Amino acid sequence: MYLLEGNMGAGKSTLLMLIKQHLPHLEVVTEPVTSWHDSNHGQSLLGHFYQDTPRWAYTMETFTLITRVKEHLKEQQDTVSQKIMERSIYSGYYCFAKNCYKQGNMSDIEWDAYNAWFTFLVQKKCNNPFGFIYLYTTPEICLERMNRRKRPGEDIVPLSYLQELHDAHEDFLMHKQDIFPHLQEVPVLRLDVSKEFVQDSTEALRITQAIEKFINKTRQIASSKIPVAQQNDPAYF
Repeated sequence: MYLLEGNMGAGKSTLLMLIKQHLPHLEVVTEPVTSWHDSNHGQSLLGHFYQDTPRWAYTMETFTLITRVKEHLKEQQDTVSQKIMERSIYSGYYCFAKNCYKQGNMSDIEWDAYNAWFTFLVQKKCNNPFGFIYLYTTPEICLERMNRRKRPGEDIVPLSYLQELHDAHEDFLMHKQDIFPHLQEVPVLRLDVSKEFVQDSTEALRITQAIEKFINKTRQIASSKIPVAQQNDPAYF
């Protein structure tokens, strides 16, 4: 299992469509965004979160944790190793939930409760991925792409929030700052997607070839059972 990470608006959903076209042997699993928009009462949890973050942060982050863990457990039962999932339990914790707490949108009690659930569910139940695929671009480009796609609720997301998430992704995936030791061994492929790659065949080829090379290499490492930390290849770290 490989996990596709990146800021809001970085181009994850677009890249998954590109992978389906150019790398059809890879299975893709999209983020369950619709479950956060819909509810039994006809109200969007994600919309509530954007409109009143301090009130809804704990509810939102706990619910997304549950949906992501369920998806992770489901997909890890599958023997297909060449599978790419959009976002993960890990970025949910290290980027989104942690940022909510740092910005004062979760109380100490709520953060402790969230941590207890995360530690129990993730460390006890969830297997490590073979690798992370990180889509890198600037917060400004992310905001521009979000404005173009016009998803409900995203029109009120400020640039400052995207900057916070950008910094959190960098700390998590590139600096591997304050993360679980077992995650520090997971390789990361960083792809600069600042250029529009859908209509650019050269960019599309560059990105898909890099992903295929990364998956082939990391699968060999995993199958040989050599700790990833011993593989001194700066192209992947």
